[in-house]
Amino acid sequence: MSLEYSTASVLGSLAPAFSLRGVDEQVYSLDSFKDQKGLLIVFMCNHCPYVIAVHERLSALAREFAPLGIAVVGINSNDPLYREADSFENMKLTAKEWNLPFPYLFDETQGIAKAYDAVCTPDPYLYENQNGEFKLRYRGRIDDAWKDESQVKEQSLRQAMQALISGEVIHSDQIPSMGCSIKWKELTAQKLKK
Repeated sequence: MSLEYSTASVLGSLAPAFSLRGVDEQVYSLDSFKDQKGLLIVFMCNHCPYVIAVHERLSALAREFAPLGIAVVGINSNDPLYREADSFENMKLTAKEWNLPFPYLFDETQGIAKAYDAVCTPDPYLYENQNGEFKLRYRGRIDDAWKDESQVKEQSLRQAMQALISGEVIHSDQIPSMGCSIKWKELTAQKLKK
């Protein structure tokens, strides 16, 4: 397990387009969320202990903010040849086991993770829909205690989502998310050479 921190993104930048298959066998794109006020995209996976620790918090946010107009989508970009637990079939099992209330998509080519400059799992991006264009408003941590929810003192992502809904300015000083590195196909090639 390699610990990584999300990198800084330019706030106000547009969400790169995607067209990805979900565990429900539906294909999703930015257009799928055109009627939403906002969109939270979280790069995640099945096996990462950081994601395992926070998946219930992400589901709670999805349930809380769906009626308010913020959709949530999870994207798994890990190479399943590196870690079988992250295969599409295992994504289906994980989505069912975790009772995910949002689409869980597979970025098989890893092109979407690269377009977003995603680094780790979880890596959340919160976008505001402005006339059909999704503009980045927040990229940072979920909260200040990933390992133990009872120790959370600051719910950074939730505060950003609330600010988006109420039209408030989201602070630009954003603390990076942390988690396992995305398992790139290049890593798989190196692993197989050993």
